[in-house]
Amino acid sequence: MTEVGEGSPSRRSRDNVDALFDATTDPGGAAFGTLGSEASSELNWWRMIHSRVQTRASGSPRHQWWILSSLLAGLLALNFTFTVFNLILTQLADEFHTSRSVINWVYIGPILAYGLVAPIFGKLGDIFGHRRLYLLGLAGAMVSAAATALAPTVGLLIFARVLDGVAGAASGAASGAILNLVFSPQDRVKAGGWWSLIGAGGPVVGLSLGTPIIAVFGWRGLFWIQLGLIAVAFVVVSLILPHFSAREEDALERRQRARRDFKQMDWLGSWSLSLSIVALMVGLTFGQTNTTSQWTSPLVLGCWVVTILSMTAFVWRIRHAENPLIPPKYFTKRNFVWPMVVRTTSNFAYFAGFFLFPFVMELGYAKSTQETGLIAIARPITFAVCSPIAGYVAVRIGERVTAIAGAAFLTFSMVMFAALHPSTTGWFIIIALALSGLGQGVAMPSAGALMANEVDPSEFGVMSAAQLLGMQVGQVAGSQVCFAIWAAVMHHDGLTTKSPPDEILKTFQIPFIVGAAMAFISLLGSFLFRSLPRDGSVRDGAEPVYDAH
Repeated sequence: MTEVGEGSPSRRSRDNVDALFDATTDPGGAAFGTLGSEASSELNWWRMIHSRVQTRASGSPRHQWWILSSLLAGLLALNFTFTVFNLILTQLADEFHTSRSVINWVYIGPILAYGLVAPIFGKLGDIFGHRRLYLLGLAGAMVSAAATALAPTVGLLIFARVLDGVAGAASGAASGAILNLVFSPQDRVKAGGWWSLIGAGGPVVGLSLGTPIIAVFGWRGLFWIQLGLIAVAFVVVSLILPHFSAREEDALERRQRARRDFKQMDWLGSWSLSLSIVALMVGLTFGQTNTTSQWTSPLVLGCWVVTILSMTAFVWRIRHAENPLIPPKYFTKRNFVWPMVVRTTSNFAYFAGFFLFPFVMELGYAKSTQETGLIAIARPITFAVCSPIAGYVAVRIGERVTAIAGAAFLTFSMVMFAALHPSTTGWFIIIALALSGLGQGVAMPSAGALMANEVDPSEFGVMSAAQLLGMQVGQVAGSQVCFAIWAAVMHHDGLTTKSPPDEILKTFQIPFIVGAAMAFISLLGSFLFRSLPRDGSVRDGAEPVYDAH
């Protein structure tokens, strides 16, 4: 009789057959639960669905567009409440029996929270993975939406909205990095155009749908609906968004690198940048309230000091830190520096017009709030429609030409606003609004794409956060500085909101000229762009590099 040994063919054959029923060795056994039994109640349907969706998406020649669509679903769910919620701040003040200055923190708090954590989140995304950070942002937004809907006091309402700003910083920094990872340098401007479509169009949708929702279900009902939309977006993103990295490493190497990079992170430089941005925005916000000027108050003067000291510390860390948040080499690249300048100055001009326009119409032309809102919608609609078109046009004619055209449209629109007079027709105003939206929608995708193309893929998160912060600083500065100039002119001329409309209308000329000057700076900066070379065989996209994050 022949003994069956461990290495005999019969023994190996029997082992191979037994392995088919062993969940620890059968690759498909994990789908049947930890016990490997078909009858197990631990059947992992999510893993099966996720695997099938990932296989189909990754096998598609338009894989990067699947990813873009999922990110846009998240963006729409996050931003559609922004405009309509800010329109009911007075109603909220009455409901919570508080002052308008307190309830304004519902608007101010998220902005400051965003500026505080965005640079750090951008770096953490580069270290630990952007997919994880984006999903964390969506999860935080769901908690914020539920907390907002349930808030029993104004303090908890403000806390919920601050949490929303933190979540928005996580998802915003991660989403920009993800798009740059999955799209080729030649096609990033296309993705940026579609991103701007939802970024500008989402608040319009929210304004159109949110107002009747609030009328029927109340403002709390609006956030329960948002919670549902974010939950759907979370599922979609979880299924479609792959794990990706800019490096070819195995899982152990990635974890070791992440721990090492986290320990070596320039925390002093990161917090210095965050503190300088927050101090700047606090100073701009409180330097001009709705009724009085506070530019020389101790709080505002203190903010200017903190801004200067913190920014000085950040610059010093860039020059001397071993691993600075933003490597100094990027500040020598024209396609990094000037797109940042253009994004900041153009947002200054755009939001100066955005913030002042309701006052122009209601005080200078005696229009109702409803009439003003109906006319004002021309600006975001033009922005949303033209942005994706501009992305495709930029591929043909170059990002530099497209950005120059956008900045020129924006500058001309500010000049038109500065030329308003009592006999100006409604069509003149609508054209000025449309040109403003056209200019911003055309210029932004090109500026963002050129800046991204100068950055190493391992630093896309920080770059994305820097772009968003530049835009946010421009938005706050444009609205507050130009409003302060208008208020100063009103005071100098001895006018009040009850003065004749013809006299009030003249006071808007100087702030719009300031906005036009900032738009002109963005125009000059656009001339310094260098378009990405194209040989006519532009790739439709780049394949993502997968990792274990």
